[in-house]
Amino acid sequence: MKKYYTVALSVFAGAALGAAAIQGLHAQARPPVCYVAEIDVTNPEAYAGEYAPKAQAMIKSAGGRFLAAGQHITSFEGEPPKQRLVIQAWDRMDKIQAWLNTAEWKELHKIGQKYATFREFAIEGLPQ
Repeated sequence: MKKYYTVALSVFAGAALGAAAIQGLHAQARPPVCYVAEIDVTNPEAYAGEYAPKAQAMIKSAGGRFLAAGQHITSFEGEPPKQRLVIQAWDRMDKIQAWLNTAEWKELHKIGQKYATFREFAIEGLPQ
C-alpha cells in the first residue's frame, strides 16, 4: 500500500514541478520584433523574377516570418506607401541584425536595389 502512496506523491510532485517550469518559461517569453519595409518597385518583372523569391527564402531561413506583404494597402489617413509594404515578425532584434549583416543578404539586396527603392525599419513589440 505504501508503494501506491509513493507513486501517487511522485506523480503529483512531477506535475507540480512541470507546471512551475512552464509558468517560468511563459514569463520569460519576449514579444516579437516587427520589421517593416516600404518598397517602391521600378521594374516589377525583374524584381519578381530575380529578387523577391530569393529574398523571401533567405528571410524565412534566417528566422523571419511574414505577417503581411503586398500592394493592397488601405490608408485611413495620409499617403499610403507607393507600391508594396512588407511586415515580418522576428524573435529578437539581434536576429534581424545578423540577417542584414550576412554577405549573402548584402549581395542579394544590391540586386534588389537595382529594381526598387527600400525604406526599412524595425520596432520592438509590446508584451501581451
